[in-house]
Parts: sequence; structure tokens; C-alpha cells
Amino acid sequence: MPVYDYDLFVIGAGSGGVRAARMSAMKGAKVAIAEEYRVGGTCVIRGCVPKKFLVYASAYGKAFKQAEGYGWTTKGVSFDWRTLCNAVHDEVDRLSGIYGKNLHNSGVEVIDDRAEFEDQHTIRLVNSDKTVTAKHILIAVGGTPARLDIPGDDLAITSNEAFHLDKLPEHVVINGGGYIACEFAQIFAGLGSEVCLAYRGDTVLRGFDDDIRAHMHEELKKSGVRVITHANTVKIEKTGKGDWKKVHLDTGDVIDADVVMHAVGRKAKTEGLNLEAAGVELAENGSIMVDKFSKTSTDHVYAVGDVTDRIQLTPVAIREGAAFAETVFGNNPTAFDHSDVASAVFTQPPVGSVGLSEADARQKYGKVDIYKSVFRPMKNVLANSDSRMLIKLVVKADDERVVGVHMAGDDAPEIIQAAAIAVKAGLTKGQFDATCAVHPTVAEEMVTLREKWVEPELGAN
Repeated sequence: MPVYDYDLFVIGAGSGGVRAARMSAMKGAKVAIAEEYRVGGTCVIRGCVPKKFLVYASAYGKAFKQAEGYGWTTKGVSFDWRTLCNAVHDEVDRLSGIYGKNLHNSGVEVIDDRAEFEDQHTIRLVNSDKTVTAKHILIAVGGTPARLDIPGDDLAITSNEAFHLDKLPEHVVINGGGYIACEFAQIFAGLGSEVCLAYRGDTVLRGFDDDIRAHMHEELKKSGVRVITHANTVKIEKTGKGDWKKVHLDTGDVIDADVVMHAVGRKAKTEGLNLEAAGVELAENGSIMVDKFSKTSTDHVYAVGDVTDRIQLTPVAIREGAAFAETVFGNNPTAFDHSDVASAVFTQPPVGSVGLSEADARQKYGKVDIYKSVFRPMKNVLANSDSRMLIKLVVKADDERVVGVHMAGDDAPEIIQAAAIAVKAGLTKGQFDATCAVHPTVAEEMVTLREKWVEPELGAN
């Protein structure tokens, strides 16, 4: 029987890789994990965590104005970009350190190096120029922002670099209409930048329920973001005036901006791993193909998280990593259930969603009933804000099971976590109705909706 250096070698110390490494080590495996950049991965270092701090910061600008309706005087308020960035980076450093400490305390060897395959059981550590062997190998390298193949593409940043800008931009052009594009559009707008969003589609947030998409499209415009749809950036060029660029759209628009940001999706970070040496098969989009137990086309090689392009969410990567450890080192084959996974978009107002959209539910089940409410939250009345909240239930008609809950409004991400339990449990509209409301809250609408939504006829007043 071959003798290996490690029972498990993990490539990538993001959320999924760290969870898998720690749990495997706690089950008695000899584990090493390699990370070429910083322990913590996208979520901690350049994603969810620092982004939400920026969301919090940008929301204060609107809150100060709204506070006047509640009797507060807020003259002389100012904002300093560098103070914010320093605080965010300090917290990211702290969290990265905790991840490293937790790995060490679990008995995992942390290797600060780039790892690539040499053969099915051998890993080359590039910077130290040495090789190690492992019985099992887990790929958890995550994803990376996609870019555009256009002239001047190198003049644009991505979400990775957005956290390291020297100063707050005066005018930002953001390419894309997904959740990252929309979040950063309102971050910059809330902090005082002029923002233009250029999107090739007709409505932002593709993949979400159509009512949510239309609602948030209007909320983006209310927040001061200029949204140009059916538009693609075809060229970026320097203006000769400092950091300013000219952004050319295929609509004929030419926009001046000191920062251009691509938010046009993410792709699996598999380039350069030499996966062919291990016989690991890739999908057409470059992601790693796996079965329900996260096993690749090579028996002892597994992959979890964004690199597999199943559901690109940190909690999903963590659950996949835990299921891997239970399967391989716990002698308990475990597959994570990817259905009814809740998600949030930290726009302003934010979005929470779980289950099927109305369109997907109709395609899957045929007849569905819709319960929907669009209203101005109580908080916005004295604040003199016209921002609306949307709550929508998608109900399977034959058995009244709630198969989708979609919300846009303050606290939607917090509320959707509880709603996800109900959807995952298969609760019915009757059980929602039997739940007493908490008043006055926006969430009470979820259990007080009684009338089925009927689409108004075209031309009706």
C-alpha cells in the first residue's frame, strides 16, 4: 500500500476548504492546506465581509437625511474614505488571523504557497519548488471575477480591487447587472460618487424573481444610479486627464469616469492548476465537474465551493466542505441538499429570496397562486422616503405548499433566514396564515396576505 505525506491535501483556504480541512483533521486525518494569497478566501478577504462593511457605511448617508424627519439635526456631517478603508482592512486582517489560528488549533498544517497538480497524488508547491503526496486531494480554490475582451480592458478594476482604491471615485461606470454590480453601484452612490450602470439585459438581477428584478431596477434609479440597459462597453481609453477614462458603449454613449468597474460574473479559478495531470474533467465554462458527494472524475480528488459552479454562496461551500469530511473521513456518505437555499443581495434596500421564482414555479408545477404586497414601510413615512417594500409568496396551487418567498426592503436578508426554514420544511400557506403576526413590523405581511394576486388587465386603470 502506498505511503503518502498526508491523508488530505486541500488546495485553497477559503470558507469551504477551511471547513473541510478542520473537520477532517478533527476526525483523525493528517491534513495540510495550501493558500497562495491569504487565509480566508473571497468571502473574508475580498467579498461578503468587506463588502457589507461598505454597504453599512454607504447607508449612513441616506440615514442622516432621513433622521431629520425624526427631529435630528445633522448639519456638518462628512465622510472620509481612507478612515473607512483602514477600518475595514483591520477587521479583514483580524478575521484572516482567526481562520489561521482555527486551522492550527485543529492540527492542520498551513502552507503559504501556490499548489498545482503534478500527478493524481502529487502536488507541487510552486514557490518552494518541492512536491508532497496525499491520499485524498480537495480543490477549493473558488472563483475569480470575469473580465471583458475589449480594447482598454486593463484600465478597469473588478470587485477585487474596489476595496483598495486610494480615494473615493468621483464618477464610476459599472459594467454588469448582477448582484455585485448592483451592490457596488449603491455603495458608491451612497458614499457620494456619481454612478452609471451599463447592463446588456433589460432588467437587473437576472435569475431572481421578475417582480424583485423590476422593483430593484426602480430602487436603483431612486438611489441616484443612472441605469443604461441593452448596453455593452466596447472600448475604454485614457483621456489624458489624470485617472479619467472614456467608456464607449455600443449604444453610442461615451461616458467619462475616473473608475471603471467590471462586475460581469465570476468564473472558476482553475487556470494553471494542471488538472489534466490528475485526470480531473472540466465543464465547458471551466468549472470542475463533481457528483453529489463532490467527487471529481478522479476517485480520490474532490472539489467544493465556487470552483464547482453549483451555488456560489459561502454557506454552501461550508456545507459542501463539511459533507466532504463526513463522507471521506467520517465513514458516513453525506451529500448536501442544494434545493431551497436562501440568498441575499445587499442592495439598498436589500433583497432576500428562497425557493422558486414565480416563472420557475409555473414551469415546474403548472398552476401556482401568488400573494404579493408592495407598500411603504412605517419607518419611511416620517423619513419622507418613497422607497417601497415588496413581499411575495409563491404557492403551489394543488397542495398550498409555499415554494418561494421573495422580499425587497429593509431587513429582508434577516427575515428570509427564518422564511427559509418554513420553505425548506414544506410548510403551507395555511400554516403561514395560522401564524400570528408581530406588529408593527414589515415581516408581518408574510403571514397576513390573504388575497391572491391577480395581474391587472392591459389598459386597465
